[in-house]
Parts: sequence; C-alpha cells; structure tokens
Amino acid sequence: MSQDQFGDLSQFSMLDLFRMEAEGQARTLTDGLLAMERGGASADAIDVLMRAAHSIKGAAAIVNLDVAVQVAHAMEDAFVAAQNGRLDLTPARIDVLLSGVDLIVQFAALTEDSVDAWMAQNAAAITAAIAAIGAIASLQSAPALPQAAPSPVPAETAPAPLPPRVSQNYDKLLALASESRINAHQMRPLVESLQRHKRNQATVLQAIEQLHEAVLRSGDAALAERASQLLHKAAPLKQFVIGHIAEIENYERKVLGVSAALVDEVLALRMRPFGDGVHAFPRMVRDLARSLGKEAQLLIEGEDTLVDRDILARIESPLNHMLRNAVDHGMETPAERAAAGKPPAGTIRLEARHRAGMLNIEIGDDGRGVDLERIRANVLARGMASDAMAAAMSSAELLEFLFLPAFSLKETTSVISGRGVGLDIVQQVIREQNGTVRIESQPGLGFRTSITLPLTQSIVRALVFDVQGEAYAIPIVKVERVLKIPQSGISTLENKQFFDFGGEHLGLVPAAQVLELGQIEAAGDELAVLVIGSGQRRYALVVDAIRGEHSLAVQALDPIFGKMRDISSAALLDDGAPVLILDVADLLLSIDKLLHEGGLHKLAGANATERRRSRRVLVVDDSLTVREMERKLLLGRGYQVDVAIDGIDGWNAVRSGDYDLVVTDVDMPRMDGIDLVALIRKDIDLHKLPVMIVSYKDRPEDRARGMAAGADYYLTKGSFHDETLLDAVFDLIGDPLI
Repeated sequence: MSQDQFGDLSQFSMLDLFRMEAEGQARTLTDGLLAMERGGASADAIDVLMRAAHSIKGAAAIVNLDVAVQVAHAMEDAFVAAQNGRLDLTPARIDVLLSGVDLIVQFAALTEDSVDAWMAQNAAAITAAIAAIGAIASLQSAPALPQAAPSPVPAETAPAPLPPRVSQNYDKLLALASESRINAHQMRPLVESLQRHKRNQATVLQAIEQLHEAVLRSGDAALAERASQLLHKAAPLKQFVIGHIAEIENYERKVLGVSAALVDEVLALRMRPFGDGVHAFPRMVRDLARSLGKEAQLLIEGEDTLVDRDILARIESPLNHMLRNAVDHGMETPAERAAAGKPPAGTIRLEARHRAGMLNIEIGDDGRGVDLERIRANVLARGMASDAMAAAMSSAELLEFLFLPAFSLKETTSVISGRGVGLDIVQQVIREQNGTVRIESQPGLGFRTSITLPLTQSIVRALVFDVQGEAYAIPIVKVERVLKIPQSGISTLENKQFFDFGGEHLGLVPAAQVLELGQIEAAGDELAVLVIGSGQRRYALVVDAIRGEHSLAVQALDPIFGKMRDISSAALLDDGAPVLILDVADLLLSIDKLLHEGGLHKLAGANATERRRSRRVLVVDDSLTVREMERKLLLGRGYQVDVAIDGIDGWNAVRSGDYDLVVTDVDMPRMDGIDLVALIRKDIDLHKLPVMIVSYKDRPEDRARGMAAGADYYLTKGSFHDETLLDAVFDLIGDPLI
C-alpha cells in the first residue's frame, strides 16, 4: 500500500511503525490459527500465515529486534512445514504457535527505553518459546513452555474511550450540528405561513376579479378603466408569491438534507466496527476451554456492524464475563457432550446486528443450559420465596434471580467463575448504557443472552410525551408498551388503582406526582400509559399525551446541577423546544418510595358527575426549611399547598384565598401564630376555618395558650414525623380530594 493510504507517517518513529504492523499481523496470525484449528489447514490459509510471519520478520529486522526476528522466522518455518504436508497443526502445536504470537504482541508494546531491560528480564521465557516453535517446525517434540512472559500492556483491548479534550470537541461539534438541524426544521413554520398567505392572496385576487366584472357590467367607463388597471397590477403578485414559495421550499429541503448529513457525519466519527472490540474473544474462549479440559469455539457474526466506540469499550467487560460464564458454567466436557449426543467441541455464537434502529447483541451456546430446579431450590434455601411461590414461578421468573447480587449456582469459587458476583454487574453496566438484557435457557440444549443497546449515546431514540404541559422523554428501549386504557378498565384495590395487563394487575402511577408536578386529572375516556420496568417492578406510568417517537441529540446537563433526581439528560426537539430525558432507574426508585410511603394519588376520572379538586392548605412559617418540608409532605400526599413567611403574610393570604386548612408556627416576626389564629377566629367569613399549630414549644402552658386562641390541633416539631403531620391533617380535613 502507498503512504497516501495511511496518511502522513513521517511523524512516527520506526519502532512506532513496527508496532502498528506487528499488531495487525499478530491479529491475522491469531485469527488464522484459530480458523485452522476449527476446520483444518488449507494451502491458501497457511500461505496467509506465512506472509504475516514473514512481514513481521522483515519489520523486526529493520528496528534491530533480533529476538522478534527469531520468533517470526521459527513460525515461518513451521508454516512452511505445514504447507508441504510435513506438519500437522494439532491443538497442542497451535498452543505453541500462539505463544509466539503473544511474544510478538509484547515486543510491539515495548518502548525504545524499555526494550533492553524487558529482554533481559524475560530472556529464559523467550529462549524457551523460540526453542518450542523451532522444535515443532523440525518435527521434534516441543519442550514444555515456561510461564508466559508478563505483558507490559494488555495485548488485546477494546477501543478506548475518546480522550477528554477530543470528547469535549466532539460534544461541541454534535451540539452545533444538532442546532443546525433544529434551525432547518424551524423553516417549516415560515413555509406554512407563506402557504397561508398564498391562500389569502388568492381569495383577494378572486375578489378583485369579481369586482372588475361587476364594474364592467355597470357601464361606468372611468371606473372600468381603474378596475382594469388594478387587476393588471395584481396579476404579477400571484406568480411572485408562488415562485418564491417554491424557492424557499427547495432551500428548506437542501438545508434539511445538509444538516441531517452533518449530524450523521459527526456521529460516524465515533462509530467503530463491532469486531474491533471483540476480536480477542475467540482466542480467550479457546484458551479458557482448554485450561478447563473442554473444547469450545467462538463464532462471531456481524463484525462490521457499527457501534459507538464508547459503548463498545464499556460493554467489553460484560461480554467477556458472559463468554467466560458460557465456557465455565455452560460447556460440558467432551465426554459429557458425547454422552448427550453432541459433538465434542461446543460452539458459542456472538452476533451483532442493527435492528429497529438499535444494536442487538446475541450470545448463545449449545451447552448444558441452566438447571431451573437448582435455581428454585436455591431461592427456597435463601428464604427468598415461600414454597408455594417458588413452585408457581415460571422459567423467566426463575432466571431473573441470576441477576441478583451474590446469587450463584456455582458450588465452588474460582478466578473464572467468581464468587457469585457477575450477572448483576452485567445488567447494571448495560442499563447504564440505556440498554436491556434478557436471558433464556433450554436445559440440556443451551443458554442465550439478548442485549439491546442504542447505536450511540449521542443520539437516542426516545418516546416523547407531555406531563402538565411540559415535554419529557424516555429512551424507547426502556418502554415495554404504550397503551390507551379506558376509564372503565381501571380497578381499585386497597386504595391503589390498576388495570389488567395480560392477566397481570399493573399499577397506575401518575407521572405528574412522581416528578412532583402536581396531580394529573384524566381527560376524556382514556388514559395514556407507558409500561416501564420489569418483573415485580413493572408499572404503568400515566401521562397527559403521547407525542410520538423522536431521535434526540443528547445534551449533558450542566455539572452545576449535580445529579438531578429522575433526570438523566436533556435535548431539543425539532421545533427548538427543550425536553428532559428521564432516568428510568431513578424513576422506578421514586415510584417504589411513593408506594412504600402510601402517598400515591388516585387518578381523577373525567367521567365523574362532579369535578373533584384538591383541598388547599396554607403553611405559615418563617423557617425556610420547615416551611418547605411541610409543603413537600402535603403536596406529596395530594393536597394543594401555598406558603407564607410570617403572620402578616399569612393573614393577607388567608383572606384572599379559599383554604381548607391553615398550618402555622407560633414564633414569627411581625405577627406570631397565636395572633394569627385569633384574627381568623374573629373574622365573620373565616371563623370556622380549621387551624393547626406546629411549634417547637412543648410546655403545657404553650399548648393551652394555642388552644385558647382557637387552634384545632397543636403539634410539636420536636416529636412529630412525616406520618404524624399527615395523619393530623387528615383528621382535620380528610382526603386530599373533595
């Protein structure tokens, strides 16, 4: 290849160039040796290996790496012997040749300053490896290899994430590209307004023509002349508008095309072939299986599938873990496989495909699968379910236990199988990338893992919906179903609302309450619902309206905000309007908390005979902390809450608002709570309004003074907790909704 194909190489040292060539040829050698082990050695395949070894030998000679020259030369001799039919490349001999590949990779990782020291430190191992390779090339028994020389860097790694500065520049570039796309979309309202102008103009021109005809019929020559002149001057306006609208529409199409192409090109900068992140796995599977006395091969499909390089780097560890599990837990020994009617060598398939705008990764093996009854027994032994519950669990429900921390079916621990830690971490990493993982097992036939991920973290396909007039979004991969639930399909049990979802009672949760936006009131005869979560934590999130599916350019929130509860990031819609992207994991925790506290609102049905409203509470306290705490407690239970900062402010508020309850402190500037209670009791319109005093003063005389002033309830701040306050409010005014 010419230098032009690689770009300007003048900035690299000769050792750098050797490193680049050696790494590429080492990968060719590894892939070729594993392919020959699986399917035998063809003359063409061996020829490729000979050329790779020869290229490494020549490159190593240029940089004076004599030891690397010797290793490559010995490997080349072995391939010549195999090509001439004098050498059978058995798995044991391939082990020796792969050890030579490992040495070459380690040579390539050395810096100029470290070459001599590393060579001296590993001289014995290097000499033994060269002797072993030379022995098989000369058809002698290969001496046992010593422990492999330590590699100064990992020989095979997934693509590293972009450096911070490059990543920041990329983020800025993507933000500009996204803004360009938004600006292009904002031309559409202008075009539509011009279309409306054209229709209005056509009406005016038609009226002028009708006027002209009426004047002609009148017989007034002077007026007819003026009408003709007006008609003549108006005629060009029609063509002018039509022509310019066509030009603007054409310009809009071009701008949209360019902006979309710009976004695509920016995204392409981050994309890497899936094979770049997984090319080391076949060797790992092969070596691990041999170390366990098993035979296994990994077949990779979809190596050219493009993936965001950051996602590729982050899923390398989960994929590695799943493959090691497949070999250690799933694969039988050759004897066990033969007894089960299977070929001696097990097969694992790793496949990557783009499906429905997402990255789908499948890992499947033909091993023993998972013993579901062992899972059931383990669940019972750990006290995680009753006998009846465990007996009724489906296969899918039992497999979900494998994702729990420290849940393992392995009776002994090892470096390979771990100590019961693994699948929970796999699931966590995949979820952090806005993905999902699902597992299936057929006992005796195999195990399958399906992972679904966004193609990139920069653009997310999301479902956009409205809550209390604001736009929110959830990554589409996190939404199981989108439904319309009729009011007649809603049931209530133990003060909780639900509907039947395929035989499951699925709880209804108002999105407005979870996001602390107030109470949602269902409009019309149906509820718009998003089904999120899984297993026992699957909920139906009730929203105002569904806008539809959008591709959103993700914008990170400013670090000044820290981690915002329930929110992961933001984006701009095509019309430039902001949309917050929800963190579904956080959202599920918030829902769990609401359910645990018993503060879930009921949905107000639109078909009720009388519109229900929330009871209004006025909180009066000069302490910001206390005031806000009480406001949130009451708001979370479903009450409508206003606040006042002292007695005067509270008195002005209570006279101008229609409140069902006043909650007031005692010690406040300008007017204390006792005086406020007294004023309320003297007012002809307010004297029956319930008032609760919440004070730090807990002496009997303080309580007596408050009750004497007319308070209905006296609660001390030092002793009450959340439910105490809410129970007291309920005692005074009842349910939040009237």
